[in-house]
Amino acid sequence: MGDCAINIKPTEDELVEIAEETLKCAQLFGIDPKVAFLSYSTDGSGKGEDVDKMRNAAMKTKQRNPNIPIDGEMQFDAAVSERVAEKKFPSSEVAGQANTFIFPDINAGNIGYKIAQRLGRFDAYGPILLGLNSPINDLSRGCNAIEVYSMAIITAALA
Repeated sequence: MGDCAINIKPTEDELVEIAEETLKCAQLFGIDPKVAFLSYSTDGSGKGEDVDKMRNAAMKTKQRNPNIPIDGEMQFDAAVSERVAEKKFPSSEVAGQANTFIFPDINAGNIGYKIAQRLGRFDAYGPILLGLNSPINDLSRGCNAIEVYSMAIITAALA
């Protein structure tokens, strides 16, 4: 998931950079990224500046990374549910099977990862700060000892 901790309201070009760093990180950890640019709109169902930003960022990222499945803008349900994807975004190669999520801003990202962690009982590591000269990572004040240990291993792997 990117970006959940640093960029408060990223621009279109910053979203492209965030997506590229996030997909590289996914690959580093053995994940074949399928990147979804998340929005309150799926494939033009909604209108507005925020929708345009996510759609344009997805297109730019796709142009720069033609061998990676990337799509957007899409709602989270269309990104992860094949049934919903068939109705909302049947032309997408990512919808229904996304595993790498690009959030439109820090509010959505931070809320999203904490919902996944607390209600979905997923492990949450990070934030992993990407795009820097050296690996630097952060921990949530609500983290536990296992998360601290895991972040140390992740930081070493990024070195």
